[in-house]
Amino acid sequence: MSAARRILVVDDEPHIRKILQFLLEQEGFQVTLAENGVVALELIERSTPDLILLDVMMPKMDGFTVLEKLRETFRTSWIPVIMLTAKGESSEKVRGLRGGANDYLTKPFNHDELMLRMRNMLDWSQSQRDANPLTGLPGNRAIDQEVQRRSQAGQPFSFLYLDIDNFKGFNDYYGYTRGDEAISFLARLLLEVAGGSSDPSAFVGHVGGDDFVVISAPEHADALAGQIIRRFDEGVTALYDPVDREQGYIQVRSRAGLEKMLPFVTLTVALVTDATGQAQHTARLSDIAAELKSYGKTITGSVIVRERRAPNEAPAVTTAAGAADPAR
Repeated sequence: MSAARRILVVDDEPHIRKILQFLLEQEGFQVTLAENGVVALELIERSTPDLILLDVMMPKMDGFTVLEKLRETFRTSWIPVIMLTAKGESSEKVRGLRGGANDYLTKPFNHDELMLRMRNMLDWSQSQRDANPLTGLPGNRAIDQEVQRRSQAGQPFSFLYLDIDNFKGFNDYYGYTRGDEAISFLARLLLEVAGGSSDPSAFVGHVGGDDFVVISAPEHADALAGQIIRRFDEGVTALYDPVDREQGYIQVRSRAGLEKMLPFVTLTVALVTDATGQAQHTARLSDIAAELKSYGKTITGSVIVRERRAPNEAPAVTTAAGAADPAR
């Protein structure tokens, strides 16, 4: 049985909050209440809801300001928001929709209409995120949409494609459960680094398997990539058994039956920057990133591989220690 979807009701009128709580819980939703925008943001910081019913006119912080803050950061930018207001003027609706609201209802609202709009919005949100079931991160559809959104806005951006090296050997040796732990570890790391960065628009997506994408403003890309590989190398050893951690490798058997030493998993980050903001298609970025990634995998250890425009010149490479690799 799937978990109840979490709804945050934000309204300064106590009777409205109580009515909505009763109606929503009768429909099987898990409901949290906030009396103003400040409290709402504090609650969202602790636990991310699946949908927000957000009143417009409130003390301390109105609904438009709450909506603006939600849309500023990746972690909360995807949450669907239905705005509630006693005002029926089209100007209020337009302001909310332009600010990133997904839908709008005027009080007093019809119960059946509210439930229908909420369920449609929740279903739409899930399909838009196309979340990976293991990590909960947005998948390929959402990644494509993020690239197109930035391109259509003419925003320069950097596209980081991340892949775990030696992952198959690790997965074969320890089993799929430990492999899933490694993928989840990287997903959490990416969210923490992106969330703590100076770029509130940083986007994290999961292509599938051990492949991930981070999209950021170009001026933040190098710092993000450097922190990612440093923290990956610092934390990944915890995934190994103590005896393997002590010896610094795992011993695996090849298909030919020969024993070989396999080093710890590392991370290759292929960094492609679209300075014009007109990449248009994720496929083209992925093709460039795939070439860079192949080159990076020929170098020992975790590396960042950047595209170089000059003909017949190898990609620029930075190691986990932050130094340029002499092999380039």
